[in-house]
Amino acid sequence: MTAMLMALNALAIDIMLPALPQMAASFGLTPALAHPIQCPAPLDPNTNDQQLIIVAYMLGFGVSQLVYGPLTDRYGRRSVLFVSLLCYSIAAILCIYAPTFELLIAARAFMGASAGGSRVIAVSAARDLYVGRQMAKVMSLVMIVFMVAPIVAPFIGQMMLNAGMSWHGIFWGLAGFGLVMFAWVLVRLPETLPRERRVPFNPRSMLRSYWHVIRTREALGYTIASGFLFGALMSYISSSEQLFHNVYPTGDQFPLWFAGAAIAMTASNLINSRIVERLGMRKISHTALIAFVAVSAVHAAFALAGPVDFAIFYGLLLAAFFCIGFQGPNYNAIAMERLGAIAGAGAALIGFASSFVSASIGGLIARQFDCTITPIFVGHFLLGGLALFVIFLTERGRLMQSHAPGA
Repeated sequence: MTAMLMALNALAIDIMLPALPQMAASFGLTPALAHPIQCPAPLDPNTNDQQLIIVAYMLGFGVSQLVYGPLTDRYGRRSVLFVSLLCYSIAAILCIYAPTFELLIAARAFMGASAGGSRVIAVSAARDLYVGRQMAKVMSLVMIVFMVAPIVAPFIGQMMLNAGMSWHGIFWGLAGFGLVMFAWVLVRLPETLPRERRVPFNPRSMLRSYWHVIRTREALGYTIASGFLFGALMSYISSSEQLFHNVYPTGDQFPLWFAGAAIAMTASNLINSRIVERLGMRKISHTALIAFVAVSAVHAAFALAGPVDFAIFYGLLLAAFFCIGFQGPNYNAIAMERLGAIAGAGAALIGFASSFVSASIGGLIARQFDCTITPIFVGHFLLGGLALFVIFLTERGRLMQSHAPGA
Protein backbone atom coordinates (compact mmCIF):
# COMPACT_ATOMS: atom_id res chain seq x y z
CA MET A 1 0.00 0.00 0.00
CA THR A 2 2.85 2.37 0.85
CA ALA A 3 4.42 1.68 -2.53
CA MET A 4 1.15 2.27 -4.37
CA LEU A 5 0.59 5.54 -2.51
CA MET A 6 3.99 6.72 -3.70
CA ALA A 7 3.23 5.34 -7.17
CA LEU A 8 0.29 7.78 -7.45
CA ASN A 9 2.90 10.44 -8.11
CA ALA A 10 4.99 8.48 -10.61
CA LEU A 11 1.86 7.34 -12.47
CA ALA A 12 0.53 10.90 -12.79
CA ILE A 13 3.83 11.94 -14.40
CA ASP A 14 4.86 9.02 -16.59
CA ILE A 15 1.50 7.98 -18.02
CA MET A 16 1.37 11.46 -19.59
CA LEU A 17 4.61 11.23 -21.51
CA PRO A 18 3.37 9.51 -24.72
CA ALA A 19 0.43 11.95 -24.85
CA LEU A 20 2.47 15.17 -24.58
CA PRO A 21 2.61 15.82 -28.36
CA GLN A 22 -1.16 15.28 -28.63
CA MET A 23 -1.80 17.61 -25.70
CA ALA A 24 0.53 20.24 -27.16
CA ALA A 25 -1.32 20.08 -30.47
CA SER A 26 -4.71 20.12 -28.71
CA PHE A 27 -3.89 23.44 -27.05
CA GLY A 28 -2.26 24.93 -30.13
CA LEU A 29 1.33 24.82 -28.89
CA THR A 30 2.46 22.85 -31.94
CA PRO A 31 0.80 21.84 -35.22
CA ALA A 32 -0.92 18.46 -35.26
CA LEU A 33 1.51 16.23 -37.17
CA ALA A 34 1.35 12.52 -37.93
CA HIS A 35 5.03 12.18 -37.01
CA PRO A 36 7.21 14.32 -34.68
CA ILE A 37 9.71 16.66 -36.28
CA GLN A 38 13.14 15.09 -36.21
CA CYS A 39 16.25 17.03 -35.32
CA PRO A 40 18.15 18.91 -36.65
CA ALA A 41 15.00 20.53 -38.09
CA PRO A 42 14.28 23.98 -36.55
CA LEU A 43 12.69 23.61 -33.12
CA ASP A 44 9.35 25.36 -32.65
CA PRO A 45 9.84 27.86 -29.77
CA ASN A 46 6.59 26.63 -28.18
CA THR A 47 7.61 22.97 -28.20
CA ASN A 48 9.33 23.11 -24.82
CA ASP A 49 6.11 24.47 -23.25
CA GLN A 50 4.74 20.93 -23.13
CA GLN A 51 7.30 20.23 -20.39
CA LEU A 52 5.22 22.47 -18.10
CA ILE A 53 2.61 19.70 -17.90
CA ILE A 54 5.20 17.69 -15.96
CA VAL A 55 6.99 20.54 -14.18
CA ALA A 56 3.80 22.24 -12.88
CA TYR A 57 2.68 18.98 -11.31
CA MET A 58 6.02 18.57 -9.53
CA LEU A 59 6.04 22.16 -8.30
CA GLY A 60 2.61 21.74 -6.71
CA PHE A 61 3.66 18.36 -5.35
CA GLY A 62 6.73 19.86 -3.69
CA VAL A 63 5.22 22.97 -2.08
CA SER A 64 2.24 21.10 -0.64
CA GLN A 65 4.45 18.76 1.37
CA LEU A 66 5.56 21.63 3.59
CA VAL A 67 1.93 21.85 4.75
CA TYR A 68 1.14 18.14 4.77
CA GLY A 69 4.03 17.39 7.12
CA PRO A 70 2.79 19.41 10.11
CA LEU A 71 -0.83 18.47 9.32
CA THR A 72 -0.11 14.76 9.50
CA ASP A 73 1.98 15.20 12.67
CA ARG A 74 -1.01 16.94 14.25
CA TYR A 75 -4.05 15.04 12.93
CA GLY A 76 -2.56 11.62 12.17
CA ARG A 77 -1.88 9.85 8.89
CA ARG A 78 -5.30 8.53 7.85
CA SER A 79 -7.51 11.62 7.91
CA VAL A 80 -5.04 13.79 6.01
CA LEU A 81 -4.54 11.04 3.44
CA PHE A 82 -8.28 10.81 2.77
CA VAL A 83 -8.42 14.50 1.82
CA SER A 84 -5.31 14.16 -0.33
CA LEU A 85 -6.67 11.23 -2.36
CA LEU A 86 -10.09 12.79 -2.90
CA CYS A 87 -8.56 16.05 -4.18
CA TYR A 88 -6.26 14.04 -6.47
CA SER A 89 -9.25 12.57 -8.31
CA ILE A 90 -11.04 15.93 -8.48
CA ALA A 91 -7.92 17.58 -9.94
CA ALA A 92 -7.65 14.88 -12.64
CA ILE A 93 -11.21 15.65 -13.73
CA LEU A 94 -10.45 19.39 -13.78
CA CYS A 95 -7.59 18.67 -16.20
CA ILE A 96 -10.04 16.96 -18.56
CA TYR A 97 -12.29 20.01 -18.80
CA ALA A 98 -9.59 22.71 -18.78
CA PRO A 99 -10.47 25.10 -21.67
CA THR A 100 -7.00 26.66 -22.00
CA PHE A 101 -3.42 25.53 -21.58
CA GLU A 102 -2.95 27.94 -18.68
CA LEU A 103 -5.88 26.40 -16.80
CA LEU A 104 -4.58 22.91 -17.58
CA ILE A 105 -1.25 23.86 -15.99
CA ALA A 106 -3.09 25.25 -12.95
CA ALA A 107 -5.11 22.01 -12.63
CA ARG A 108 -1.92 19.96 -12.93
CA ALA A 109 -0.33 22.01 -10.15
CA PHE A 110 -3.42 21.34 -7.99
CA MET A 111 -3.18 17.65 -8.83
CA GLY A 112 0.45 17.62 -7.72
CA ALA A 113 -0.44 19.50 -4.54
CA SER A 114 -3.11 16.89 -3.80
CA ALA A 115 -0.66 14.01 -4.32
CA GLY A 116 1.83 15.55 -1.89
CA GLY A 117 -0.01 13.99 1.04
CA SER A 118 0.47 10.45 -0.25
CA ARG A 119 4.24 10.88 -0.42
CA VAL A 120 4.61 12.51 3.01
CA ILE A 121 2.39 9.96 4.72
CA ALA A 122 4.04 7.00 3.03
CA VAL A 123 7.49 8.05 4.30
CA SER A 124 6.39 9.28 7.74
CA ALA A 125 4.31 6.13 8.37
CA ALA A 126 7.39 4.05 7.51
CA ARG A 127 9.38 6.14 10.01
CA ASP A 128 6.66 5.52 12.62
CA LEU A 129 7.47 1.83 12.40
CA TYR A 130 11.15 1.55 11.39
CA VAL A 131 14.50 3.30 11.90
CA GLY A 132 18.05 3.26 10.52
CA ARG A 133 19.10 0.41 8.26
CA GLN A 134 15.74 -1.28 8.78
CA MET A 135 14.02 1.77 7.32
CA ALA A 136 16.51 1.89 4.44
CA LYS A 137 15.73 -1.77 3.70
CA VAL A 138 11.97 -1.21 3.87
CA MET A 139 12.18 1.91 1.70
CA SER A 140 14.26 0.02 -0.85
CA LEU A 141 11.58 -2.67 -1.08
CA VAL A 142 8.91 0.01 -1.33
CA MET A 143 10.89 1.69 -4.10
CA ILE A 144 11.04 -1.58 -6.06
CA VAL A 145 7.24 -1.68 -6.28
CA PHE A 146 7.11 2.09 -6.70
CA MET A 147 9.48 1.92 -9.67
CA VAL A 148 7.12 -0.44 -11.52
CA ALA A 149 4.95 2.63 -12.18
CA PRO A 150 7.49 4.43 -14.43
CA ILE A 151 8.09 1.13 -16.24
CA VAL A 152 4.43 0.32 -16.83
CA ALA A 153 2.82 3.77 -16.97
CA PRO A 154 4.14 4.91 -20.39
CA PHE A 155 3.07 1.57 -21.87
CA ILE A 156 -0.42 2.08 -20.45
CA GLY A 157 -0.55 5.62 -21.84
CA GLN A 158 0.67 4.45 -25.27
CA MET A 159 -1.83 1.56 -25.31
CA MET A 160 -4.69 3.93 -24.50
CA LEU A 161 -3.65 6.22 -27.35
CA ASN A 162 -3.22 3.29 -29.76
CA ALA A 163 -6.72 2.12 -28.82
CA GLY A 164 -8.11 5.40 -30.12
CA MET A 165 -8.50 7.19 -26.81
CA SER A 166 -7.43 10.80 -26.47
CA TRP A 167 -5.35 12.26 -23.66
CA HIS A 168 -8.61 12.94 -21.80
CA GLY A 169 -9.03 9.20 -21.23
CA ILE A 170 -5.68 9.07 -19.44
CA PHE A 171 -6.91 11.60 -16.89
CA TRP A 172 -10.12 9.60 -16.36
CA GLY A 173 -7.88 6.64 -15.55
CA LEU A 174 -5.92 8.68 -13.01
CA ALA A 175 -9.14 9.87 -11.36
CA GLY A 176 -10.30 6.27 -11.03
CA PHE A 177 -6.98 5.14 -9.55
CA GLY A 178 -7.21 7.87 -6.91
CA LEU A 179 -10.65 6.63 -5.87
CA VAL A 180 -9.45 3.02 -5.72
CA MET A 181 -6.64 4.06 -3.37
CA PHE A 182 -9.15 6.02 -1.26
CA ALA A 183 -11.22 2.84 -0.79
CA TRP A 184 -8.13 0.72 -0.05
CA VAL A 185 -6.88 3.12 2.62
CA LEU A 186 -10.35 3.31 4.15
CA VAL A 187 -10.50 -0.45 4.54
CA ARG A 188 -6.92 -1.47 5.27
CA LEU A 189 -4.66 1.30 6.59
CA PRO A 190 -4.37 1.61 10.39
CA GLU A 191 -3.37 4.83 12.12
CA THR A 192 0.39 4.64 12.75
CA LEU A 193 0.68 7.85 14.81
CA PRO A 194 -0.87 7.49 18.28
CA ARG A 195 -2.47 10.56 19.85
CA GLU A 196 0.18 10.93 22.54
CA ARG A 197 2.86 11.47 19.86
CA ARG A 198 0.98 14.15 17.92
CA VAL A 199 2.37 17.68 17.69
CA PRO A 200 0.09 20.76 18.02
CA PHE A 201 -0.52 22.50 14.70
CA ASN A 202 0.13 26.21 14.69
CA PRO A 203 2.51 28.47 12.74
CA ARG A 204 4.97 28.62 15.61
CA SER A 205 5.16 24.86 16.07
CA MET A 206 5.36 24.36 12.29
CA LEU A 207 8.30 26.75 11.99
CA ARG A 208 9.90 25.20 15.08
CA SER A 209 9.65 21.73 13.54
CA TYR A 210 11.21 22.87 10.27
CA TRP A 211 13.89 24.79 12.13
CA HIS A 212 14.74 21.60 14.01
CA VAL A 213 15.07 19.76 10.68
CA ILE A 214 17.28 22.53 9.23
CA ARG A 215 19.50 22.53 12.35
CA THR A 216 20.01 18.77 12.02
CA ARG A 217 23.18 18.58 9.96
CA GLU A 218 22.48 15.26 8.23
CA ALA A 219 18.85 16.16 7.48
CA LEU A 220 19.78 19.49 5.89
CA GLY A 221 22.75 18.21 3.91
CA TYR A 222 21.06 15.15 2.48
CA THR A 223 17.89 17.14 1.74
CA ILE A 224 19.87 19.66 -0.33
CA ALA A 225 21.77 16.86 -2.07
CA SER A 226 18.46 15.16 -2.88
CA GLY A 227 17.26 18.37 -4.52
CA PHE A 228 20.31 18.47 -6.80
CA LEU A 229 20.31 14.76 -7.59
CA PHE A 230 16.62 14.54 -8.38
CA GLY A 231 16.93 17.76 -10.38
CA ALA A 232 19.00 15.70 -12.80
CA LEU A 233 16.27 13.05 -12.83
CA MET A 234 13.55 15.66 -13.48
CA SER A 235 15.47 17.27 -16.34
CA TYR A 236 15.55 13.89 -18.07
CA ILE A 237 11.89 13.05 -17.40
CA SER A 238 10.68 16.47 -18.58
CA SER A 239 12.59 16.22 -21.86
CA SER A 240 12.41 12.44 -22.37
CA GLU A 241 9.60 12.54 -24.93
CA GLN A 242 11.62 15.01 -27.02
CA LEU A 243 14.84 13.02 -26.63
CA PHE A 244 13.20 9.81 -27.82
CA HIS A 245 11.06 11.39 -30.53
CA ASN A 246 13.08 14.30 -31.88
CA VAL A 247 16.75 13.48 -31.28
CA TYR A 248 16.40 9.68 -31.47
CA PRO A 249 13.16 8.88 -33.37
CA THR A 250 11.85 5.77 -31.58
CA GLY A 251 8.15 6.28 -32.39
CA ASP A 252 5.79 3.99 -30.49
CA GLN A 253 8.80 2.27 -28.91
CA PHE A 254 9.35 5.31 -26.65
CA PRO A 255 7.75 3.59 -23.59
CA LEU A 256 10.12 0.64 -24.06
CA TRP A 257 13.27 2.79 -24.06
CA PHE A 258 11.95 4.97 -21.24
CA ALA A 259 11.29 1.85 -19.15
CA GLY A 260 14.96 0.87 -19.35
CA ALA A 261 16.04 3.67 -17.03
CA ALA A 262 13.33 2.75 -14.51
CA ILE A 263 14.42 -0.89 -14.66
CA ALA A 264 18.02 0.15 -13.96
CA MET A 265 16.88 2.09 -10.87
CA THR A 266 14.69 -0.82 -9.75
CA ALA A 267 17.64 -3.20 -10.00
CA SER A 268 19.86 -0.97 -7.85
CA ASN A 269 17.05 -0.53 -5.30
CA LEU A 270 16.73 -4.31 -5.04
CA ILE A 271 20.49 -4.71 -4.62
CA ASN A 272 20.49 -1.93 -2.01
CA SER A 273 17.79 -3.69 0.02
CA ARG A 274 19.99 -6.81 0.14
CA ILE A 275 23.31 -5.17 1.08
CA VAL A 276 22.45 -2.01 3.05
CA GLU A 277 22.24 -3.74 6.45
CA ARG A 278 25.70 -5.20 5.92
CA LEU A 279 27.55 -2.30 4.26
CA GLY A 280 25.67 0.73 5.60
CA MET A 281 23.87 3.60 3.94
CA ARG A 282 26.80 6.00 3.62
CA LYS A 283 29.26 3.62 2.02
CA ILE A 284 26.72 2.59 -0.63
CA SER A 285 25.22 6.00 -1.42
CA HIS A 286 28.53 7.89 -1.46
CA THR A 287 30.13 5.34 -3.79
CA ALA A 288 27.10 5.50 -6.08
CA LEU A 289 27.17 9.31 -6.15
CA ILE A 290 30.85 9.39 -7.13
CA ALA A 291 30.08 6.86 -9.88
CA PHE A 292 27.14 9.00 -11.06
CA VAL A 293 29.37 12.07 -11.36
CA ALA A 294 31.96 10.07 -13.31
CA VAL A 295 29.38 8.61 -15.72
CA SER A 296 27.78 12.04 -16.21
CA ALA A 297 31.19 13.56 -16.95
CA VAL A 298 31.75 11.00 -19.72
CA HIS A 299 28.24 11.58 -21.07
CA ALA A 300 28.71 15.36 -21.08
CA ALA A 301 32.05 15.00 -22.87
CA PHE A 302 30.47 12.88 -25.62
CA ALA A 303 27.60 15.35 -25.96
CA LEU A 304 29.91 18.36 -26.26
CA ALA A 305 31.99 16.57 -28.90
CA GLY A 306 29.05 16.28 -31.28
CA PRO A 307 26.18 13.92 -32.19
CA VAL A 308 26.21 10.84 -29.96
CA ASP A 309 25.42 7.36 -31.23
CA PHE A 310 22.22 6.00 -29.67
CA ALA A 311 23.98 2.97 -28.16
CA ILE A 312 26.46 5.19 -26.31
CA PHE A 313 23.74 7.63 -25.23
CA TYR A 314 21.52 4.87 -23.90
CA GLY A 315 24.26 2.82 -22.25
CA LEU A 316 25.53 5.81 -20.27
CA LEU A 317 21.94 6.77 -19.40
CA LEU A 318 21.30 3.33 -17.90
CA ALA A 319 24.55 3.48 -15.94
CA ALA A 320 23.64 6.89 -14.48
CA PHE A 321 20.16 5.78 -13.43
CA PHE A 322 21.56 2.60 -11.91
CA CYS A 323 23.70 4.86 -9.69
CA ILE A 324 20.72 7.05 -8.76
CA GLY A 325 18.78 4.02 -7.50
CA PHE A 326 21.32 3.46 -4.71
CA GLN A 327 20.92 6.98 -3.38
CA GLY A 328 17.24 7.87 -2.92
CA PRO A 329 16.28 5.40 -0.16
CA ASN A 330 19.60 5.84 1.66
CA TYR A 331 19.44 9.65 1.58
CA ASN A 332 15.92 9.47 3.00
CA ALA A 333 16.93 7.09 5.76
CA ILE A 334 20.02 9.11 6.76
CA ALA A 335 18.08 12.38 6.77
CA MET A 336 15.21 10.89 8.81
CA GLU A 337 17.42 9.05 11.34
CA ARG A 338 17.36 11.81 14.00
CA LEU A 339 13.83 13.08 13.26
CA GLY A 340 11.63 10.46 14.89
CA ALA A 341 9.66 12.99 16.98
CA ILE A 342 8.81 15.11 13.92
CA ALA A 343 8.86 12.50 11.16
CA GLY A 344 6.08 14.26 9.22
CA ALA A 345 7.95 17.56 9.09
CA GLY A 346 11.15 15.76 8.15
CA ALA A 347 9.48 13.80 5.36
CA ALA A 348 7.83 17.00 4.14
CA LEU A 349 11.05 18.99 3.90
CA ILE A 350 12.88 16.15 2.20
CA GLY A 351 9.94 15.74 -0.19
CA PHE A 352 10.02 19.47 -0.90
CA ALA A 353 13.68 19.25 -1.88
CA SER A 354 13.26 16.15 -4.03
CA SER A 355 10.22 17.55 -5.87
CA PHE A 356 9.84 21.37 -5.82
CA VAL A 357 13.55 22.15 -5.80
CA SER A 358 14.34 19.35 -8.25
CA ALA A 359 11.46 20.34 -10.55
CA SER A 360 12.62 23.97 -10.54
CA ILE A 361 16.23 23.05 -11.33
CA GLY A 362 15.37 20.17 -13.65
CA GLY A 363 12.69 22.19 -15.44
CA LEU A 364 15.14 25.01 -16.04
CA ILE A 365 17.66 22.60 -17.54
CA ALA A 366 15.03 20.84 -19.68
CA ARG A 367 13.87 24.21 -21.04
CA GLN A 368 17.31 24.53 -22.64
CA PHE A 369 16.57 21.56 -24.92
CA ASP A 370 17.89 22.50 -28.36
CA CYS A 371 17.48 19.30 -30.38
CA THR A 372 20.67 17.85 -28.83
CA ILE A 373 21.37 15.90 -25.66
CA THR A 374 24.00 18.42 -24.54
CA PRO A 375 21.98 20.63 -22.12
CA ILE A 376 20.52 17.63 -20.27
CA PHE A 377 23.73 15.72 -19.63
CA VAL A 378 25.98 18.68 -18.97
CA GLY A 379 23.30 19.56 -16.39
CA HIS A 380 23.55 16.04 -14.93
CA PHE A 381 27.28 16.44 -14.42
CA LEU A 382 26.94 19.86 -12.76
CA LEU A 383 24.12 18.75 -10.44
CA GLY A 384 25.90 15.53 -9.50
CA GLY A 385 29.01 17.54 -8.65
CA LEU A 386 26.99 19.93 -6.48
CA ALA A 387 25.34 17.02 -4.64
CA LEU A 388 28.75 15.46 -3.98
CA PHE A 389 30.12 18.79 -2.70
CA VAL A 390 27.18 19.22 -0.30
CA ILE A 391 27.55 15.70 1.10
CA PHE A 392 31.31 16.20 1.44
CA LEU A 393 30.61 19.27 3.61
CA THR A 394 27.84 17.50 5.54
CA GLU A 395 30.11 14.59 6.41
CA ARG A 396 33.04 16.93 7.16
CA GLY A 397 35.11 15.26 4.48
CA ARG A 398 34.59 11.73 5.80
CA LEU A 399 32.84 9.99 2.94
CA MET A 400 31.73 6.35 3.07
CA GLN A 401 32.18 6.11 6.86
CA SER A 402 29.44 4.88 9.17
CA HIS A 403 28.86 7.18 12.16
CA ALA A 404 26.78 4.74 14.19
CA PRO A 405 25.73 1.09 14.15
CA GLY A 406 22.63 1.97 12.10
CA ALA A 407 24.36 4.21 9.57
